[in-house]
Amino acid sequence: MHKKSLALAVLLTGACLATATAVTAANATSAPAEAAPAAAVHALPPGYQLVTLPNANVPNFQRRTLYCPGAKKVLGGGAEARGNGAILVGSFPTDDGRGWIALGRQIGYNDVGISVFAICAD
Repeated sequence: MHKKSLALAVLLTGACLATATAVTAANATSAPAEAAPAAAVHALPPGYQLVTLPNANVPNFQRRTLYCPGAKKVLGGGAEARGNGAILVGSFPTDDGRGWIALGRQIGYNDVGISVFAICAD
């Protein structure tokens, strides 16, 4: 479980770094005369929201889908498979970009615990 939590932390950190890099690049090209305030460089995207689908046991290989609220789009996401011998098989965005899908399996069992996380913004 530690490796899966670490993978989610890396994913979330990467999304935050990518956002900060994009904001920094935009500020560097748009207003060279004045430096952007420190708060603007580290600002979250408009409407930022971390959405979670709590752990639930589902049959092996059954998808669990989490959608962003309202008209928000998914910026990134992740998932965790829980149980003895649990394996996260897939973790990816929905085709319409509005949510995150996860599926897994558990060796020796018919079901697996799956949690899903999505980073959403306007």
